[in-house]
Amino acid sequence: MLQSSSTRLVAVVVAVVGVAAVIAAGTASASSSSKPTVLAAASLTQVFPKVDANANFTFGGSGGLETDIEQGAPADVYAAANPMDPDQLYVKKLVDKPVEFATNYIVMVVPPSNPAHITSVNDITKKDVKIVVCNAAQPCGDYASRIWIALGITKAATKNVVSYETDVTQVMAEVELGQADVGFVYYTDAKSAGNKVKLIDLPAKSMPGTTDWIAIVKAGKHQAAAKAFVNTVLSAKGQATLQAAGFGKP
Repeated sequence: MLQSSSTRLVAVVVAVVGVAAVIAAGTASASSSSKPTVLAAASLTQVFPKVDANANFTFGGSGGLETDIEQGAPADVYAAANPMDPDQLYVKKLVDKPVEFATNYIVMVVPPSNPAHITSVNDITKKDVKIVVCNAAQPCGDYASRIWIALGITKAATKNVVSYETDVTQVMAEVELGQADVGFVYYTDAKSAGNKVKLIDLPAKSMPGTTDWIAIVKAGKHQAAAKAFVNTVLSAKGQATLQAAGFGKP
């Protein structure tokens, strides 16, 4: 009889533990599912996880991410390195009204050894200089194109382009690996690369204003988490983190 009671007691304990485990698993699942999915420009790769680690991030070219959202990719927040891509989604009623949250600017980067002896933007038009830039569909490519137009070097510079990349991270990689003599990237990317590249500033007269914008995706399944993420980015703490990474104030 005592053995039977003990057996029943063990069964009860096991059942209670099992129920607790199910509840814990459900809680963990709910916690995980409350994280917003953030599609963000590649230039934000290093800083956004520091602004708010409680998110699932996908980084890439702003134009490509815009297309992903248009095609129904899961997303709660969209952050772009220009105003045009978010505006297009806003016109199509796919996102809430975009908000500017940071500024940036374009610089040139060269390998530490600087094999092509690039010291100014005029040097990129010399024979055999290998240039790598983002493709025209991405903000970093569009900005580089505008700089060349402003300086009147488009034809000569274009002849030296050896690769058009889909985002600024790939441009940085090409320069860091010595596959290119010079690349056009955001200041923040050059800053985060440290001594892997050398930074060369561009003439102020050629610089387009580069701004970063953020919006909540209307079809997102985690609206509350999305709003919390955007609020964190716009908060004093979020802004301080962005500015420590080299971004300017909106």
